[in-house]
Amino acid sequence: MIIPVRCFSCGKVIASDYRKFVAKIGESKTADGKVDQKIVEKTLDELGIKRYCCRRMILSQADLIDEIIPFS
Repeated sequence: MIIPVRCFSCGKVIASDYRKFVAKIGESKTADGKVDQKIVEKTLDELGIKRYCCRRMILSQADLIDEIIPFS
């Protein structure tokens, strides 16, 4: 799905940070495609995402748009 522009709970703009998050996490994946939890935590802190509601919005996002486009 498409990342929401704002956090549902607090209203902070998070859509601009999502692409930065995905780029940084993509760089740190291991050979088996996994990412260390400490790297994820550090990346969220660097982006200034401190509230747990905003972290939830970014971490629980599933990129399904590429799977949906062929059916439109």
